[in-house]
Amino acid sequence: MSSYNNEDPAAPTLLPYPDTSRTPTAQIQLQQPVQLTSFSYSENREFEFSDSALRYYVDPPPGARLDFGFSRWIRRPEDKGRIDSLLRAYSRAKRESTFGEIGVVSWRGVMTKILTAPYEARDGWELNVMFVNGTMYFEEHLSDEQLRAKNNMTHRQSLMCYYGYAFESYCTSPTPTRTNREGRGDPAGWGGDINTNVQWCSVVKSKIGNIRVVIGGEVDCVRGKYTGQPDTFVELKTSQEIRNEQDAARFEKKLLKFYFQSFLLGVPNIVVGFRTHTGVLSALQQFQTVQLPRLVRGKPGAWNPMLCFEWGNELLSFIKSAIEADIREGVSADSVWRASFVPGKGVLFRKLDQAAADEVSGGEDRIGFLPSWYWRENTGEGQVVGRIEY
Repeated sequence: MSSYNNEDPAAPTLLPYPDTSRTPTAQIQLQQPVQLTSFSYSENREFEFSDSALRYYVDPPPGARLDFGFSRWIRRPEDKGRIDSLLRAYSRAKRESTFGEIGVVSWRGVMTKILTAPYEARDGWELNVMFVNGTMYFEEHLSDEQLRAKNNMTHRQSLMCYYGYAFESYCTSPTPTRTNREGRGDPAGWGGDINTNVQWCSVVKSKIGNIRVVIGGEVDCVRGKYTGQPDTFVELKTSQEIRNEQDAARFEKKLLKFYFQSFLLGVPNIVVGFRTHTGVLSALQQFQTVQLPRLVRGKPGAWNPMLCFEWGNELLSFIKSAIEADIREGVSADSVWRASFVPGKGVLFRKLDQAAADEVSGGEDRIGFLPSWYWRENTGEGQVVGRIEY
């Protein structure tokens, strides 16, 4: 049960950590994601309403070295994870078609953190939240210290991260059949050097419980044909090869995030490349997203996706209720709130004071973390609007 202190709008409220030992009782309705639009980022990180960055799945060669091209890696610096490009895509989709009231707009990574929280015992996270015309907008909050840590990984950490990108290169092609790259000095099957500025992203509409959500996220590739919907999407993952029961247990725990990352965008298939400790591709296995929960069911430490959905629905409802209570108490609707997840404790939720809200804006042309153009488009120039249904 949540607690809320409406005598002091700035005081944090708490949604307690769920009990993962119990059987979920709520029947949470889920809706298959439907794609609204897609977009690409170019090599120079330019936003495009195109599918220029779309890639097609091809089988990688056995024994591929995942450290190839590491020294030529063009790595996009980590940033605050703004939702500007998602809002551009969502704004365009709203102009081109009509769909029901949307409760949440968020990147997939944020929704994955929310839904997997019941089984997260180590890493906390923070989200900034805004509420405009009945819709909650989520942005991951990263401190300057966290950004520095992400941008200053050790050589070993960088290499581990790079293995995944190299696997994607071996597994993808700009055409449905592998492009011939002979004569370039590249190993067999290499799809091109890594530039993490380049991304192809899908924006989908879905539903968790009674809350309609719009989610954006990167899609690694499609299999065979791009249909304009997620039915041919493929997620690519790497994992260290399984040598014993302990390795198997670690992999089964990783499947929790694999599942939700894919489920949220409607990705039906996941291809996992298993590697040696020196970064050599040793095996390949394909999974259907919907079957992942069955692989862990009944095992020690098994995760239950329905408990995660129940928690997610409860948290989204809790955040919305807390914001609406603040607005009824006179809090301005251009405010910024923050949700802080503490493993083992739950989620603390509070309205930010002006100094903290200014830090979120970062001196940019924004209302909170929303771009000013989007704020004006949805509220009218200079207006502050918060709509509550009583």
